[in-house]
Amino acid sequence: ERAGPGGEAAKMRLNIDGLLVYFPYDFIYPEQYSYMLELKRILDAKGHGVLEMPSGTGKTVSLLSLLVAYQMAYPTEVTKLIYCSRTVPEIEKVIEELRKLIDYYEKLSGNNIEFLALALSSRKNLCIHPEVSSQRFGKEVDGKCRSLTASHIRMQHSSNPTVPICQFYEEFDLHGKQVPLTSGIYNLDDLKAYGKQKGWCPYFLARYSILHANIIVYSYHYLLDPKIADLVSKELSRKSVVVFDEAHNIDNVCIDSMSVNITRRMLDQCQNNIETIQKTIQHIKETDAAKLKEEYRQLVEGLKEAHIARETDVYLANPVLPDEILQESVPGNIRTAEHFVGFMKRFVEYLKSRLRVHHVVAENPPSFLKDVFDKVCIERKPLRFCSERLRSLLQTLEIADLSNFSPIILVSNFATLVSTYAKGFTIIMEPFDDKTPTIINPILHFSCMDPSIAIKPVFERFQSVIITSGTLSPLDMYPKILDFRPVIMATFTMTLSRTCLCPLIVGRGNDQVTISSKFETREDIAVIRNYGNLLLEMSAIVPDGIVSFFTSYHYMENIVASWYEQGILENIQRNKLIFIETQDAAETSVALEKYQEACENGRGAILLSVARGKVSEGIDFVHHYGRAVIMFGVPYVYTQSRILKARLEYIRDQFQIRENDFLTFDAMRHAAQCVGRVIRGKTDYGLMIFADKRFARADKRGKLPRWIQEHITDSNLNLTVDEAVQIAKHFLRQMAQPFQQ
Repeated sequence: ERAGPGGEAAKMRLNIDGLLVYFPYDFIYPEQYSYMLELKRILDAKGHGVLEMPSGTGKTVSLLSLLVAYQMAYPTEVTKLIYCSRTVPEIEKVIEELRKLIDYYEKLSGNNIEFLALALSSRKNLCIHPEVSSQRFGKEVDGKCRSLTASHIRMQHSSNPTVPICQFYEEFDLHGKQVPLTSGIYNLDDLKAYGKQKGWCPYFLARYSILHANIIVYSYHYLLDPKIADLVSKELSRKSVVVFDEAHNIDNVCIDSMSVNITRRMLDQCQNNIETIQKTIQHIKETDAAKLKEEYRQLVEGLKEAHIARETDVYLANPVLPDEILQESVPGNIRTAEHFVGFMKRFVEYLKSRLRVHHVVAENPPSFLKDVFDKVCIERKPLRFCSERLRSLLQTLEIADLSNFSPIILVSNFATLVSTYAKGFTIIMEPFDDKTPTIINPILHFSCMDPSIAIKPVFERFQSVIITSGTLSPLDMYPKILDFRPVIMATFTMTLSRTCLCPLIVGRGNDQVTISSKFETREDIAVIRNYGNLLLEMSAIVPDGIVSFFTSYHYMENIVASWYEQGILENIQRNKLIFIETQDAAETSVALEKYQEACENGRGAILLSVARGKVSEGIDFVHHYGRAVIMFGVPYVYTQSRILKARLEYIRDQFQIRENDFLTFDAMRHAAQCVGRVIRGKTDYGLMIFADKRFARADKRGKLPRWIQEHITDSNLNLTVDEAVQIAKHFLRQMAQPFQQ
């Protein structure tokens, strides 16, 4: 029901500000039309934009219809659409919408259109080699793949046929590069089927084909993580339009891509890596010393092997952004392999000594570099070349499987990052992990505090970048924290022929005790009992599925334990079955599956989950899978985290955003994301219950998306549990009537 049923006779051609747009459905919603208008203005201005569109109103199809029409009308202005989404199911959804659209174009024109669109994902999702694809983890698949396709392995195979290689890659290398991928729409399964049919490797076929594809759909990391972007997205043309869909968390993705955490265990593994490398160097010295001399010669001349490296070889991309990489030869004191290994040994020993901390230490990169120089005489310049030099060495030593070398790669990335960026980063050393404050487990956080660092090259390089999601309120926060100037910022409301969402703010229990998850009252037995009563009452009147969100796993465990002692859980289970999201992904998947089964067969179910968890982000509870969402408390991030404190301080000094404003913005976008899971289309309906008195305050309520805000009436701001039950009963009775769209 994205935008109407779209049967055989679906026909719609629209004039969007002078552009003919083909729309593959019978009818269009007003907000879709407005969205396309704003989108066209962004493209005409060749600028960037921020657009908020309610979930379930056909945002994806509106985006694709307008962008494909624009691409076809002005092929020299927009050469490529790069569509970034977060998860593989979301990527698949985009490809299916696109398939419908192109089918409609072909049906109208009566012939095939020269148009290529494809999804790109990791080797794990695309590999068809029987032995490699059976590996469980992505890193293992990558390592095994490289050990069959690296250029030195292939050379060994030519002289010794018993050395195993990947037949699929060989076939692709021989024939696939001459014949480009035929036009069409390819999701991951299509690419695998095409690869099996031709005998070519789907992963390298996709990597090779993105250069001449009209539309690429892939994950954020392919653009925002410098290590991956340098490998995959380097060649993409400037005249591309980039869309970040579901981008409400984009600042956190940027920060994660530039941050590094180092533990004591990792440094021990790093020392093992160094010993392995030392032995390999010794072995090569005895058997093939010319190889090391050739590498030394190349480093003296400053040749960057990146240009001549084969695509299958070990290619460790630099963790810093392209314009920060030094384009000069590697310093003399780390040119020979032995000197570099000795240098890394000293650096690792220094890090180990720094991790012998008994209290928290926080410092900035310049003071860290000064300390490194004072203690072990390591200068800044060789540190900047660490990842580049390690890449060259691993290639010379012909180490194909990198999965065992991730500790030393991580440390060399840290060395390069800490010596490159003086601003926007902080180093925090803690003697223990926050989760286990009694166990000594020192950890070094090299944390990025400025999300604009990672995304800046994307804004500078591509002519239009569009940030869009169902929950981006308040809009002006994103341009501030990502440091860019949008030509258009717009939020769209939801036009409804019936009011199918019912947001309620429950601020009191039936005993008039204020309910809130704030720290002072969260342990209060009356608050916990009232939360339990709210869930119990709702479980009796809401049909099928209820999804409830807590502020953290710890809080959820405490409340559920307390409900068990009070006998509330037992009463709830008479109405519906209870399933709980845990931190284990496999357990959560089973819980979700069983939850859906219970909703299907009429028993009804309740899913207890956590804001910021897996369930709150990527899973849609369509129709009977989610008839009510209850948000227990305001989902503030853990405010005692030192990394968060450092980031808040940086945001205040750099962007003049007050700490409290940012924390509230962060909490409300997650709350909106949680409750937004319940409405996934206009024929859907659901209750949104905010169970915390603080939601009624103007500063909290005002940060909810406009399409939720406008349905919160003044009479629904501070309800008791009983009042909420009465309103919910009335709403559900209305919604149960037959509805003709």
